[in-house]
Parts: sequence; structure tokens; C-alpha cells
Amino acid sequence: MGAGKTTAISALSEIPVINTDVRATDEAALRKERTTVAMDYGEMTLPDGQKLRIYGTPGQERFSYMWGILMEGALGLIILVDNAGDNPLGDLDLYLTHFRPYIEATTAVIGVTRMDVATEPGLEQYYDYLMQNDLQLPIFSVDVRERDNVVMMIEALVAMLEFG
Repeated sequence: MGAGKTTAISALSEIPVINTDVRATDEAALRKERTTVAMDYGEMTLPDGQKLRIYGTPGQERFSYMWGILMEGALGLIILVDNAGDNPLGDLDLYLTHFRPYIEATTAVIGVTRMDVATEPGLEQYYDYLMQNDLQLPIFSVDVRERDNVVMMIEALVAMLEFG
């Protein structure tokens, strides 16, 4: 939650983003005014003309029932982690544990957001975590408000799918 999934999709989408944001009323309200409860959806045209359909899942574990639904038929996964959250490596662990079978069948890219707000853990700690869990995935420090940063993650994911 709060890693910037809705913002990332908004930065990429060529259509108005469909989202299910509602006013946050629980502990989420301490961090942000609105939160995604079902999904975000946008579209982007790749250089070869193919349409990329982009789905964003809610980040809160209580909405994890949506994760599997939105992953069905997906070609790859981008995990965004809020570095300024209470336990960013724990958040990453939650997502990697939940999505591990899917990642092993396809691939994933990790984007660490808000590193300008919280510099620790650093990217090296994320790499160490991945190595300890026998995962080799690209990790980027990203500002999801910057379209080029988000496109970089998409390009890395596409490259991994093509050459992996």
C-alpha cells in the first residue's frame, strides 16, 4: 500500500485509468487519503503496436483475493515496494511469497519507490534478500510519477520475457 501502483499506471496509460480507489477509513488513512480496493486498469501501446493491458492490484493483504484474479493470464509482474513504509523488506517478502509460483512460471521486476524519502534499506539490501531466497530479479529505484521510470520497468520485464 502506498507504493505508487495507481500513480505508475496513470503515468503509462494512454486511456483514462479505471480505478477503484475509495476513501481510506482504517490504518491506511494514516498514510493516504484514498486506497485501491479492487484494481486499477490502463493501456499502453508497445513499439511493435501490441496493446499492453496494465492491471494494478490493491497492496493490502486483506484484498489479496484480487491478486490471483488479476494475475490470471498475465505475462509478467512488477512489484512496487514503498521504501518509506514500516517494513519494506517484509512487504517484499509477503509479495514474493504469495507470487513465487507465478514468478517461477513467468518473471518479475521490482521497483522500489520513495527512496528519496527513506534511503534505508538500500538497493543492496534488496539484492541480498533476493539472493538469500534464490531469486534473480532486476531491482530499480523508481519515481512512479516519472513515465520514463515506469517505462524502464516495463522494458526490463519485456526483455526478461523475451530472453528468459
